[in-house]
Amino acid sequence: MSNILPISAVIATRDRSCVLRSTLESFLEQDCLPSEFVIADSSLTDATESLAKKLAPAFETTRSKLHYLDSRSTPGAAPQRIGGINIAKEDYILFADDDILLDPECLRNLWDALQSDPALGGVNCLIKNQQFSAPGRISGLLLQWMDHTPELPLAGRIVGPATNLLPADGEALPDVVPVEWLNTTCTLYRRSALPDPVFPERFTGASHFEDLALSAEVGKTHPLANARTARIFHDSQPGSHKADHRAHARQELLNRHFVMSEVLGRKSAGHHFWLAVSHFYQTFASGMRSPRKLLPRLLGSMSGLGTIALGKN
Repeated sequence: MSNILPISAVIATRDRSCVLRSTLESFLEQDCLPSEFVIADSSLTDATESLAKKLAPAFETTRSKLHYLDSRSTPGAAPQRIGGINIAKEDYILFADDDILLDPECLRNLWDALQSDPALGGVNCLIKNQQFSAPGRISGLLLQWMDHTPELPLAGRIVGPATNLLPADGEALPDVVPVEWLNTTCTLYRRSALPDPVFPERFTGASHFEDLALSAEVGKTHPLANARTARIFHDSQPGSHKADHRAHARQELLNRHFVMSEVLGRKSAGHHFWLAVSHFYQTFASGMRSPRKLLPRLLGSMSGLGTIALGKN
């Protein structure tokens, strides 16, 4: 039987019951489990609710609880997570995506990492298939020009205006690696470290960069870390929030600008210049990989840039 940890796991989901099933089954294979799971669901069908009811007895046999929260009135990753936190009972909050697969002992190692230092505000898992890699020549030059501390490693940092870089893996690194931001793919926070509200109201829909906003806010008062031995695979799946490439690009730019200016306090003309340069470079780079996305992403980016220029963000 799994050991039960004083953790409330919050999983936001929408119309992805198949991948959610794999994620929940992956949790059931752990030797440690949160005391409760809250499935915050904004699906248009009843498939996810039916899945939660079907799997609830399996969690009860482990002494964990699986709760279903109807979030159709507040759709969006951030508002759904807020709804989950509002009914969560424990002093530790685990945010998990609905499309992850956990390695054995992942949660035990994540818990041990947070408990290793009472000052830590949060720790996240290492995503095996999404890690820091050395930037290419042009990307490297951009990062170097944006960064005021180029002597520091780039992995796990927030560089320039608000460019967040993934943590790295490697045998030379300690098990618990200090970082400047955390994703919400599979991340454990102390509830006492979380701001109020946990996510600003502006983060709706796909809630781009809500994880950056949250962790940067927590990082003002608490150190953050990546737990290298708590490992997951992110089986990233398509979703309705990714279908509108124009809206996607617009929200990305506006939300990153919000994090840059309101959370990080980086409001200079130089920061705005580098925000535009880095965003449009990434837009063109992704367009080279998926040409059909380039025009709508450019249009969305131009719309977002206009909103920022008019001071309406």
